[in-house]
Amino acid sequence: MIKGVILAGGRGTRLWPVTKVVGKHFLPVGDKTIIHYPILTLKKAGIKDILIVCGQEHTDQYVKLLGSGAELGVNLYYTIQVDPLGIAHGLGLARSFAEGHPVALILGDNIFGDDLSGAVKKFSKKEKGSMVILKQVPDPKRFGVASFRKDGTIKNVVEKPQKPATNWAVTGFYLYDNRVFDIIKNLKPSARGEYEITDVNNWYINEGTMDHFKAKKFWVDAGTFDSLHLANILIRKQI
Repeated sequence: MIKGVILAGGRGTRLWPVTKVVGKHFLPVGDKTIIHYPILTLKKAGIKDILIVCGQEHTDQYVKLLGSGAELGVNLYYTIQVDPLGIAHGLGLARSFAEGHPVALILGDNIFGDDLSGAVKKFSKKEKGSMVILKQVPDPKRFGVASFRKDGTIKNVVEKPQKPATNWAVTGFYLYDNRVFDIIKNLKPSARGEYEITDVNNWYINEGTMDHFKAKKFWVDAGTFDSLHLANILIRKQI
């Protein structure tokens, strides 16, 4: 069984001053709030036990909006990330929740047009390792960028490169075996003081157990005013 983790902490500084009074994950996209989309992405992929990693400012709002998750057909749990020290740090808080199981991590502001159940099924057949979801983007400098070996496997991931090797960005959906928590425990903070998920991904790449799935439809990181607007356009077209 794969456990789901949604990382929904952070301060929402890119959407300031709107996020001065409301968490960005409660802003509307189409007929739902942002946080509904990662929950439904996991549900469609067959993952029903989900931990939401919240910032301490908005935990009560998550509980009021989502409750136990029964209305959505999932089981929701909550924990608090007091200091936003990076994606890997947030995932590390899910160790006891995972109970030795593999985990699917999705960032709370990521909205996918693809049904990712195929990726999850493919990953579930692996004895060990990890998988990332990739998407071609016009502005790869903003993301972690994957380069490939001749056999099509991922050679490495470089975070926000000045000269991207490809335009394949690592999206905010990751699948890991339970060893990920030991890997995170041994990470050192980056120059910006965060525990980087790219370092985790490169650990699996170096081991030779990293797989990938290429998304074909849209993917939006709805954390800026421009991308939030784009997300609304894309979702309304779907509706």
